Amino acid sequence: MYDFTQNRHAETADELWIVEHPPVYTLGLNGQREHLLNPTTIPVIATDRGGQITYHGPGQVVIYTLIDLTRQKMGVRTLVTLLETAMIDTLKQYGLLAYAKAEAPGTYIQQQKIGSVGLRVRKGCSYHGLSVNNNMDLTPFKAINPCGFKNLEMTQLINHNISITNDELAIPLIHSIYQQLS
Repeated sequence: MYDFTQNRHAETADELWIVEHPPVYTLGLNGQREHLLNPTTIPVIATDRGGQITYHGPGQVVIYTLIDLTRQKMGVRTLVTLLETAMIDTLKQYGLLAYAKAEAPGTYIQQQKIGSVGLRVRKGCSYHGLSVNNNMDLTPFKAINPCGFKNLEMTQLINHNISITNDELAIPLIHSIYQQLS
């Protein structure tokens, strides 16, 4: 992502990368290690995105948003809102009522976090992106203060009786992001 962003130019097309990570904690630029409550065998990787610590693992959809914000005429907060809206719209298609919190980026269902946003902007272009918990082991979240918030409970689609693959979840997420950018 960094190399793509560093080497892009005004004509480089924006890209959305869909990935699924092996178990890993990522620590953002402002991340404080004290939010890792119980060290585990899961690696902790320092990243250059904003935010604190989070967990990524199998069963979670991650979409990296490599977008030229200057060309799109949008700021970072607008992109965060766009990504939150994409998650909210997608979850609504599965009958789930999700919402965003201005003071804590991401998406929530009944005070539990289901989707996260973490971005970096370089040369007017974004990278990193969003993650949505689908059908994963949520236990690693108990070893951290997710996104720097104590006692923040995490949830996922399977906990709400939605059983779909990551591919099935990624399609409406990508569609919503694309529609909002068009």
